[in-house]
Amino acid sequence: MNQRLTSAAVLLQLLWASVGLAELKLPAMFTSGAVLQQGTPVPVWGWAEAGAEVTVAFAGQSASTVADAEGRWTVRLDALNMSREPAVLTVASGDSQVAVENVLVGEVWFCSGQSNMEWPIARSLLPEHINPDAHPTIRHIKVPRLRAGEPADDFQGSWQVCSSATVRQFTAVGFFFAYSLQQELDVPVGLINCSWGGTRIEPWIPPDGFDLVDELDAATLGDTSTMYHGMVAAVQPYAVRGALWYQGESNGNRGEGESYFWKMKALVGGWRATWKQGALPFYFVQLANFRQPNSNPAGGDGWAPLREAQLKTVQEVPNTGMAVTIDIGEADDIHPQNKFDVGRRLALWALARDYAKEDVVPSGPLLKSATAEGGTMRIGFDHVGTGLMAARKQRPRDMSPPKPVETLQGFAIAGADRQWHWAEARIDADTVVVSAEAVPEPVAVRYAFSMNPEKANLYNREGLPASPFRTDDW
Repeated sequence: MNQRLTSAAVLLQLLWASVGLAELKLPAMFTSGAVLQQGTPVPVWGWAEAGAEVTVAFAGQSASTVADAEGRWTVRLDALNMSREPAVLTVASGDSQVAVENVLVGEVWFCSGQSNMEWPIARSLLPEHINPDAHPTIRHIKVPRLRAGEPADDFQGSWQVCSSATVRQFTAVGFFFAYSLQQELDVPVGLINCSWGGTRIEPWIPPDGFDLVDELDAATLGDTSTMYHGMVAAVQPYAVRGALWYQGESNGNRGEGESYFWKMKALVGGWRATWKQGALPFYFVQLANFRQPNSNPAGGDGWAPLREAQLKTVQEVPNTGMAVTIDIGEADDIHPQNKFDVGRRLALWALARDYAKEDVVPSGPLLKSATAEGGTMRIGFDHVGTGLMAARKQRPRDMSPPKPVETLQGFAIAGADRQWHWAEARIDADTVVVSAEAVPEPVAVRYAFSMNPEKANLYNREGLPASPFRTDDW
């Protein structure tokens, strides 16, 4: 398969050569309606006659270079200031000129993963208070599905300006992320939708990523890097603020656990290495609850091990963030319709980390410590916010904040015999104290550690759910 893909890529390159690259040309990333990233150098690239001088002009800047022997050229504009006013980017070479109109400067985010990232507004819940026609500074470009054996130079696509007509095909998670940013920042937001339903993580990882992680051997995994080559590489080195990732169902359905952590580490490291923008912010979605609940307090079924790998990623890989969604999934639908909360929770990480919103709590409680105290276990958390609470969403598709309830649920406890029992749990300041009469000397606690942890209801007072966890390694 890889040989066929490589041959196809070579053929494509020969076709390019046969028509000649003398025509001044820009890639799809630079089409009318584009959003350029503010506050950082902006690469602009394309093709022209070999050896020809090329000049790019935008926002009072001008940068020139000479096309190489293959007709390729790249310039870098100095950091741009945010602008909601449409402007024109021009590229000139000899008697040829290309003008890219309606260009804004703001925040650009790369949105990738499988179907829950690809899932459009047309098949999701759109809150009544959101009018797409009021957000023309949200822009979207979709990268077509393509596998390749070598990095692609370009793709067929163009930017779309948000309206009630166009938004139906926008990534819903990305759109609600952009909407949440605009509510706080009032800046243009560009979304690069590079997703493909049903895909595993391996094809998205560049070779550079596998080289960074000794625990992985790309040769044994099969179908590695093909979608990185065919899709992601065609976007790079477009300047972005960061990446959003919603994937894992396909790997979770194969029973993966810790191996997914290593693959996530390779993905993040690989994209950072190939984008050459330093420690690119990387925010991802922990898998939602799905299928029928499990009454066994030990849990461990279904996607529980993969969620644990996702938790390990946010705890160990720098400059990452995780949106917990175990309260908004649907037992009979792998594509939950409430994408509003997903996008909003991802945006909280960006607002807190990248936009210096000090009053924003980015996450629900994440496991920090576990200490045995006599007949109880005391669990400590990061991201407590203004305090812990027991609460529930009224229903999965409810986009309003969870409502407080009296009883904390979803905890299991075990002693040295490794026999699990449902536990009583109570909030004590910024910790949770867990116990069970059947376990007089507890050593381990699990919370929401199952495919569909319907009992789980620990939140912080900002309305963000706690991540599933276990304190054992049994």
